[in-house]
Amino acid sequence: MPAELQSVSHDHTMVLTINDPPSRNALGPDIYAAGVEALNGAERNRDIRSVIITGANGTFSAGGNLNRLQARRQESAEEQARGVNALHGWIDTIRNFPKPVIAAVEGAAAGAGFSLALACDFIVASREAVFIMAYARVGLSPDGGGTWSLANALPRQLAMEILMGADKLDVQRLHALGVVNRLAQPGAALDDALVLANALGQRAPNALASIKELVGDARGNSLHTHLDQERDHFVRNLSHANAGEGITAFFEKRAPRYQ
Repeated sequence: MPAELQSVSHDHTMVLTINDPPSRNALGPDIYAAGVEALNGAERNRDIRSVIITGANGTFSAGGNLNRLQARRQESAEEQARGVNALHGWIDTIRNFPKPVIAAVEGAAAGAGFSLALACDFIVASREAVFIMAYARVGLSPDGGGTWSLANALPRQLAMEILMGADKLDVQRLHALGVVNRLAQPGAALDDALVLANALGQRAPNALASIKELVGDARGNSLHTHLDQERDHFVRNLSHANAGEGITAFFEKRAPRYQ
């Protein structure tokens, strides 16, 4: 059975499930292309408020398929780069997607699977989940934005320890460091992620899109530039119908009904 990215909807949440149990949900070109297509469709669908990415059969993703990578060593550098760019296209799409993306992690998130989880806006992980950046163990350097995500999330020494040490990471430690948002009981990561997605679905979509863009741009901006960006987003959102609804609902002591 070929690898596939399954898509189902739960109310206002799209759940994308990486499904290739024989390879422990290893990532590859078909998954990347399907991921980009799914997110592009979800962006246009106003009924979808958030997206969850998870893996089938109790594993998030084992990352790159080493058999495929071994075979690709015979390809030209240009061909190899095309393969990496396909992964990076999905990562970039997740980062620029204007709605919240949640990783629901059971089992292992290894290599590019770890990078994929880090690209999401939230990580909900089982208390038995295992994270590892194993690239250095097989003579490789990371892809999928793993170095960028960890360098931005952690002190330099911790990022180096994770990337160069290439050891399994205790999910409790990642939670304490703020890399993992929520810990779930084994088997409940998706359920807990859906609870989070439902809560986010009660917020104004335009406001969440602004927050995601502002946080994404923050580290590359000077304070002066970022203050201008915050002003522009604030003014645009203040003029949006959702601000009128949100403020009115606050005074009327009721839940807002955002568009």
